[in-house]
Amino acid sequence: MQKARRRCRQLALVALALALLTAPASAAGPAAKVADLAWMTGSWKGSMGPGTLEESWSRPDAGSIASLVRGTANGQTNMIELIVIEESEGSLVLRLQQWNPGFAPRSPGPQEMRLVEIAERRVSFEAVSAGSLKRLTYSRPDDDRFVVGVVTAGGAEIEFDLAAQDPNGS
Repeated sequence: MQKARRRCRQLALVALALALLTAPASAAGPAAKVADLAWMTGSWKGSMGPGTLEESWSRPDAGSIASLVRGTANGQTNMIELIVIEESEGSLVLRLQQWNPGFAPRSPGPQEMRLVEIAERRVSFEAVSAGSLKRLTYSRPDDDRFVVGVVTAGGAEIEFDLAAQDPNGS
């Protein structure tokens, strides 16, 4: 009888371990609020290969912060992107959608990323849905610089060093 109880306990522990190992990971990342990203607010501009990348981040409000992104080269817009970061399950979720000229979507829907790291003036998100990006990292090493680190779905690493822009566009 005692052997049978011991065996039942062992089986129960094995079942519990298997359940914990195979349970889906929580979608929520580190604890954070969009107010923690107030340092991203502003207009930023820098080189993107032979062209220019611009990001204009709104102030955090009502559980979200958003950015309109524009890529230009040779006097033409080659990409528009909308990024929205929202509070979700005590953490942050980033969704982005890109468009080609003529507002033609580059993908059937937005790509979703979850927060994986947050520190003072630095935040990183990793993809949880299919898309062109694997990881996005934003940092602000000083008041006049905004750095965007990208890891593409193919594993290429790119960094854009953007400078603060006058709100009037100059």
